[in-house]
Amino acid sequence: MFRSKTSTRLNGLLGVGLTLGTADALAAWTLNLSPGVTPISRAVFDLHTLLMWVCVVIAIGVFGVMFWSIFHHRKSRGAVPAKFTHSTIVEVVWTTIPFLILVGTAIPATKAIILMEETGEAADMTIKVTGYQWKWKYEYLDEDISFFSNLAATSRDVRNGGDPRGVKNYLLEVDNELVVPVNKRIRFLITADDVLHSWWIPAFGMKRDAIPGFMNEMWASIDTPGTYRGQCAELCGKDHGYMPIVVVAKSEVEYRQWVAGKQGAARAEQAAAGKTWNKAELLARGEQVYNTSCAACHQANGAGLPGVFPAITGSAVAIGPQDAHLDIVMNGKKGTAMQAFAAQLSDTDIAAVVSYQRNALGNSVGDSVQPSDVKAKRR
Repeated sequence: MFRSKTSTRLNGLLGVGLTLGTADALAAWTLNLSPGVTPISRAVFDLHTLLMWVCVVIAIGVFGVMFWSIFHHRKSRGAVPAKFTHSTIVEVVWTTIPFLILVGTAIPATKAIILMEETGEAADMTIKVTGYQWKWKYEYLDEDISFFSNLAATSRDVRNGGDPRGVKNYLLEVDNELVVPVNKRIRFLITADDVLHSWWIPAFGMKRDAIPGFMNEMWASIDTPGTYRGQCAELCGKDHGYMPIVVVAKSEVEYRQWVAGKQGAARAEQAAAGKTWNKAELLARGEQVYNTSCAACHQANGAGLPGVFPAITGSAVAIGPQDAHLDIVMNGKKGTAMQAFAAQLSDTDIAAVVSYQRNALGNSVGDSVQPSDVKAKRR
């Protein structure tokens, strides 16, 4: 009996040891920074490593001298304090050594900063990044592609009280990823439409503030295909924590296939805006648009937040004149958190979401809005 219990315990300890020895388990014990996937991130990693070892050497030297002095000059050994008031040699040494350390570390630090700010070299492609509350807009200036990237529906459902089981990358997943090719010099132009945001991908080794009316710039060259996640790093409002960034780096061939697919989808969207939609189609699409762009403030059931965000259910706008409803969705409302969606949503999406608000969420006006109506109002 004793041997059996002892054997079981030993086997259990051995199993725990083997489990902790696996690569996945050891990864959780990593104490160092990640090298990243860009020249900038690796320069930052190397600089961090250099400074860490400089600090280690300094600590060993300082504490070594201190402990040696305490041990060899203790009272029990009959040590007698010296009578001098200062030492010119010691003062020169403790001034010269820190100066040399600062100069020695300033050289690689300056190289890293220059690498970060080195935007003069011609870029292979340029992407404009615009921060909105609470989403990102990406515009590929060389490919005539633009789209918005929102928090993924899976994370949004959990946030609204759904079941979190089986949801991966909670609050770090989006509905439209930023796709880029590897081994290309990518220039990012970063700004904001409303308030301060900050575009940050840890694996890229740097971030840039997104400021309304101002254009910041950064660059990256990703050498490893994969998915890289980040977040808005500036407190931009109540949903600041629901503004993730996902960048997918692909090979040149895969990237070109993605570009062709996006351009085809844009042509299909233009064609869809020219047709007449039936009410069921508008409501189905409108529900998707509402959950992505409206539910964060007005709630998924349209009840709003009393005193903060007005309800859609029974509101004077949603059940009032259609033209006034379109106007507030497209142009927003000054002095409130209601954004202008004319530049954010297509004609079809605006027509669909207005039709949905008027005929769902407890409302039943009975009319519908066509994309042609939105197009006419834009003019």
